[in-house]
Amino acid sequence: MNTLLHQYQAVRKHSEHLCRNLKTEDYVVQPVVDVSPPKWHLGHTTWFFETFILQTVKGYREFDPMYNFVFNSYYESVGVRVVRTDRGNLSRPSVEDIYNYRKYVDNAMHSLLQAQLSADLTGLIVLGLNHEQQHQELLATDIKYILGNNPLQPAFEVEKTSQVHDPEKSWVTMESGLYEIGYAGDGFCFDNELGRHTVYLPAYRIATMPVTNREYLVFMQEGGYKQHQFWHAEGWDWVKNNKVSAPMYWHAIDGEWWCYQPSGLQLLQPHDPVCHISFYEAAAYAAWKGMRLPTEFEWEAAAPKFPWGKRWEWTNSAYLPYPGFVRAAGAVGEYNGKFMVNQMVLRGASEVTPEGHSRITYRNFFHAPLRWQYTGIRLAEHY
Repeated sequence: MNTLLHQYQAVRKHSEHLCRNLKTEDYVVQPVVDVSPPKWHLGHTTWFFETFILQTVKGYREFDPMYNFVFNSYYESVGVRVVRTDRGNLSRPSVEDIYNYRKYVDNAMHSLLQAQLSADLTGLIVLGLNHEQQHQELLATDIKYILGNNPLQPAFEVEKTSQVHDPEKSWVTMESGLYEIGYAGDGFCFDNELGRHTVYLPAYRIATMPVTNREYLVFMQEGGYKQHQFWHAEGWDWVKNNKVSAPMYWHAIDGEWWCYQPSGLQLLQPHDPVCHISFYEAAAYAAWKGMRLPTEFEWEAAAPKFPWGKRWEWTNSAYLPYPGFVRAAGAVGEYNGKFMVNQMVLRGASEVTPEGHSRITYRNFFHAPLRWQYTGIRLAEHY
């Protein structure tokens, strides 16, 4: 089978697999601005292929001209769109309509992928597949948020284990020197990984394992959320204004800590990596330990020496362009560069990152207070 066609079919099938246990009512819920309804993700990823690929093909007929308004996310170049906060108000198109839309576009893409494609068009299709994989992780985390904030806290899939079997910390020591940072190779990467360059790093050491629930619980028990000296000023305001006292999804019940998981409400597992932590919390925990978060460059230089991939790990680096970064022309150029302000870099991957969608140079990014993603903590210190 055509390799690209096989990849296309596998990626598209996985998006629908993530929604297999949803009820129709679950598809439309939007509890907060950062969470999009599952049916919107299914429509938006389909709109990407239709708008940027199929509409360049002679003879292709658009499924519904209004879908550009409904499923455009942030592409100013492509026109007006539904305000992000209003995605949960879209009772129409229906879930059935969106699955029909996916089938319509998939049939057209199936025909296209059996033809001889230009390098540019092939590149756009690969970008579209990676874009959909990004949304698959968002789908997983958004579904968890939607159902985790439902009073019934229903289960929606069998729990995936993420337990750290060796919770004892050891350290990787990195000598001072010059290190190469950024993507190098012939495979796919996002534009924000490009501009491979040399950085000088003073000697440091970095933990081989992420912080566990057990370790984080000690921080809580010793008043970590009540001692301002460990927090950034913005983070301390966030704690007070939002009355934060534990990671997201943690619940104290009858003297024990429970945590909402895809399998429902479960007793907190002490050796699991702590999860759903904001940058503020990660930085405060590190300060409480007398340590710090690694920079993204320290993380990348050391990553071949430790296991990673269970949590997106907060770094102490602002999300900024690498030397020589240039935005691509047109709408594709809006993909990453326009977000390089007021956000922090996370490195690694998580247990809900799709297979084949992680690499050491991958640069994820979120605003400091956000924690609905599978985010965690790895400690570092000067050596």
